[in-house]
Amino acid sequence: MKAKKLMVGMAVFSFSALVLAGCGSDNNTSASSSTKESTSQVASSESATATSESEAKVVAGAPLQDGTYKLEEKNYSNDYRVVFEITVKDGKITESKYDNINADGESKTKNAEYNENMKAKAGISPEEFIPKFNEELVAAQSPSAIEVVSGATHSFDSFQNYAQQLIQAAQAGNTDTIEIDNGADLKDGTYSLEEKNYSNGYRVAFSITVKDGKVSESNYDYVNEDGKSKKDDAEYNENMKAKSGTNPEEFIPNFNEAFVTAVNAEDGSVADMDVVSGATHSFHSFVIYAQQLLNAAEKGDETPIQVDNIVTE
Repeated sequence: MKAKKLMVGMAVFSFSALVLAGCGSDNNTSASSSTKESTSQVASSESATATSESEAKVVAGAPLQDGTYKLEEKNYSNDYRVVFEITVKDGKITESKYDNINADGESKTKNAEYNENMKAKAGISPEEFIPKFNEELVAAQSPSAIEVVSGATHSFDSFQNYAQQLIQAAQAGNTDTIEIDNGADLKDGTYSLEEKNYSNGYRVAFSITVKDGKVSESNYDYVNEDGKSKKDDAEYNENMKAKSGTNPEEFIPNFNEAFVTAVNAEDGSVADMDVVSGATHSFHSFVIYAQQLLNAAEKGDETPIQVDNIVTE
């Protein structure tokens, strides 16, 4: 699977502290992270109310440390690669600089022909959505609290993924530039990610297996302190089904099956998965975690990823 399909033309960014604004009833106030034993913020388990990060009380998860954090794609896709940095001051993101640049360092926002063609086809262009991504990340302080941009969903998913990795670096205070080996073949092995903190009694446990360069198995789940799956919580499933029209018993297997199918297709991508109505928050969290595991598989790094997920009340 080529990482280039995790983006539109080049890149897309699958999440952070709290809610995914404008999504369905599968609300979660937990956040996510990635990178070796580091941290992050992502909306994951279900929660009853949708609150903004500024309004919610954080009960678990590391704060962001002041500094400048950078991420760069290693390889060009359709002549562009992502460069991205955020600045944190007083524990808040004060500046976001996400862009796609060519070999001359020129931004895709300045490519008039590309912008005109994409605008005609998708109704939006990089000169519109790139500044929008940056502005909304600073405003929301969480990539998962930004609404999906119609016509640029692949780039949006990629932005979320990379923003999440920068946030997790900021939680750890790690200012080393994150290098993404985008487009690299997946290396055989088992790649795992686990949330550290429980939200509403559950946390995410996720692993993928790569064999012969393909994702052969996906095991995404929510588990409680006894290691039991949310799929087996009859009362929770009954209540959520009545409220949202779906439940973990249905959407968790759906996520795993759809992910394997999507990424193993020619030029396949997590971004090709269809959103599950009624479980949009969990879906977007799944996408971000899945992208982080694919980034690990591109590098062949089987170090378990521990997510010091932010939990609020």
